[in-house]
Amino acid sequence: MNNYSPEELASFRKVFEEALTSLLPMTLTISNRLQIAQNILSCAATGERDESELRVTALANVKGPQQI
Repeated sequence: MNNYSPEELASFRKVFEEALTSLLPMTLTISNRLQIAQNILSCAATGERDESELRVTALANVKGPQQI
C-alpha cells in the first residue's frame, strides 16, 4: 500500500476533478468515475506525479464520448 502526502492527494484530486469536467454529462457514470480514480492511483503507484501525465492516464478506458 502506498502512502501519499497531503499535497500528492490534493494533486490527484485536482486531476480527478479535471478529468470529470472533460466528460459529457451522460458519461458521468459511477463506473467511469471509478475507472478514472483507478487510473490515477495506478499511475501514481508507478511513481508518476506529473499532473499532465496523470490527466492523460486518467481518461484511459473511460466509456463514452468526451468533451473537447
